[in-house]
Amino acid sequence: MVLYYLHMRTPQAQIKINLPLRFKEFVESKASQFGMPLAAYIKHVLLKEIEDMQYPTYEASEKVIKETKKALREKNRAIEVKDVHKFFKDL
Repeated sequence: MVLYYLHMRTPQAQIKINLPLRFKEFVESKASQFGMPLAAYIKHVLLKEIEDMQYPTYEASEKVIKETKKALREKNRAIEVKDVHKFFKDL
């Protein structure tokens, strides 16, 4: 049920993989043992593989830090844009 919820709430990407026929048959056999479609079983195996991994984080560059501080200092000059397309068209 959790996999279904994640599937419905997160952006999805489609991945095509090529497998040797014997390997595909083996994986299909494993999936059928659990009563799962092949794609759902592969997704389950991948999720189990990465479940204890930390999502990678990266330190911001000096340029990003500098630009962020500048933007925060100048936030009082911000404007509200209700129609983004019109705003950029009128620039």
